Amino acid sequence: MVKIRPHEKFPGVYIVTLEGGTTSLATRNLVKGHSVYGEPLVEDDLEYRLWSPYNSKLAAAILRGLPELPLKPGDKVLYLGAATGTTVSHVSDILGEDGLVYAVEFSSRPARELIMDVASLRQNVYPLVADARFPRRYSPFLDQVDGVYCDIAQPEQAKILADNADLYLKPGGGILLAVKARSIDSTRDPTKIFAQEADVLRSRGFKVEKTVLLRPYDRAHAMILASYRDVKG
Repeated sequence: MVKIRPHEKFPGVYIVTLEGGTTSLATRNLVKGHSVYGEPLVEDDLEYRLWSPYNSKLAAAILRGLPELPLKPGDKVLYLGAATGTTVSHVSDILGEDGLVYAVEFSSRPARELIMDVASLRQNVYPLVADARFPRRYSPFLDQVDGVYCDIAQPEQAKILADNADLYLKPGGGILLAVKARSIDSTRDPTKIFAQEADVLRSRGFKVEKTVLLRPYDRAHAMILASYRDVKG
């Protein structure tokens, strides 16, 4: 028998205990009967989508001890590096019908899948085919957001996130930065790159709360949780 319970720390996230006793993260499916990337669906009174840490860095970070999730039901979130929408879809579930995800993706092929398979079915996903390095270009389409999530394959990942946060993040808002060490420098020790990106965030006015290594789910990747140290003027 499948058992489903709310996560004790993160609203909108659930723990599913499957037959045999194994557990999995899950989110409540906003589009009943639809699987975004082949993830299993389970039902209680409602339908839930299992959330694999091997497919989503955010799920990996939660399982690796992320102390806080700076997105919750009803929030508006700017998501940089949306790709085909795997994690975007789970963020959409978490935020619920009263929330909104601005999903930014530059590459046309994954953006097309994002639009067709995720945004066209979810009213709380607003896709933007744009380059996150130039955040002012999509300012006509955005409101202020409660959080920023960044998962991009660029050399200056922390800088790009901070540039976007300066324009769009509400005072006191939080961010999550999925650092891809190999996209920055494939020859350096990943732990030094994680520290470097955290230092960039500090220099831009963030308080770094935690750096969570994502192995064994993702090698040479880490999730940095941070928030603005002071309210912006």
